[in-house]
Amino acid sequence: MRNRLIIGVVLLALTAAGTARADVRLAYVDIQRALNLCRAGKDAKVDFRGRIERLQSQLEGQQSEVERLKDELQKKGPLMQPDQRQNLEDEYTRKLRQFEDNYKNSRDELQQKDSQITGAIVRDLATVVRQVSQKAGYTIVFEKGSLLWGLPSIDITDEVVRAYDAMNVKPGSLSAETADEPSVGRFGTSGLRAPPSAPPPSESAPRPSESQSGGGGRSTITK
Repeated sequence: MRNRLIIGVVLLALTAAGTARADVRLAYVDIQRALNLCRAGKDAKVDFRGRIERLQSQLEGQQSEVERLKDELQKKGPLMQPDQRQNLEDEYTRKLRQFEDNYKNSRDELQQKDSQITGAIVRDLATVVRQVSQKAGYTIVFEKGSLLWGLPSIDITDEVVRAYDAMNVKPGSLSAETADEPSVGRFGTSGLRAPPSAPPPSESAPRPSESQSGGGGRSTITK
């Protein structure tokens, strides 16, 4: 709401100034689309998919071990000596907690990496927007997310993407003083699925935390 109020004030000022000056030029950029279309953004998506697949494979291996211990406790536990059963339950507890910790740490690490690379590319895009706009003589350029509507003819997103790709630079190597680094990444970290939790075989074994079961579905590290 605050951004739209500011935009409204700016547009009113420009409209008033337009009676005296006929060279006011407006444009807008869809940063999310530019992020998805630019070469750096596409490369980042591919990289994250590979990271997620590797981590998912590791987690599934740990999950299989937890399931094996659960089955062994259920089938053989009643026949074991108390100390043997306790040792097996302790191992199950340790492996289950290790699985939960590894899942959480992997997810957090991916989200942090996603936020960093997203922020770097967005800052680069902001620099390119400024360069393209100055060269073309635009008076002001808006971000599409802050606009209710705009003519497709003043959308310069594709031009910005072409200019950025032509530079062939490492993400983050351009300076963008006016860009804000996003707090959440956009390439796909919540795509790291938590394998189904292994239910404890007895009341003495710990239950998986809720954070383990909610990782599937939509990807944060996937727009």
